[in-house]
Amino acid sequence: MVDILREIGMIDRALDSIANIEFKKVDLARGQYLYLVRIYEHPGIISEQLSNLIKVDRTTIARAVKKLEVNGLIERRRDPDNKKIKHLYVTAKGKQVYPFIIRENEHSNAVALKGFTEKEAQQLHNFLSRARHNIDGDWDFVKHGGKRKY
Repeated sequence: MVDILREIGMIDRALDSIANIEFKKVDLARGQYLYLVRIYEHPGIISEQLSNLIKVDRTTIARAVKKLEVNGLIERRRDPDNKKIKHLYVTAKGKQVYPFIIRENEHSNAVALKGFTEKEAQQLHNFLSRARHNIDGDWDFVKHGGKRKY
């Protein structure tokens, strides 16, 4: 069987390293750009939804959200009906950073897809999307305490 996950992992680590270097310019620490973008794209999202969207555990979400809040990039607002629920929003400072993150993302996409035809790029997207959907069920199962059987 082809080990596609090794290639995906190398791409992910390389892009993450590049992003972390580039995003220091706008005071974003390791990996925070991903959380900021998702909150920007989903104003009012709650931590549980963010966890499902990014595919990280609640503890990781809590740490990242706290750092972004301390740096003034996002804010938490209480739900008017349920005081335990806190909705996440990007601040004006966070909104200023968003275009820079998107430009970096577009550049990385262009570099990664160099030499691909439009059709090949779409096929790659479709294949990776299918792989992610395959993993979604496993993620959900393990996240909720399930034990995988090999």
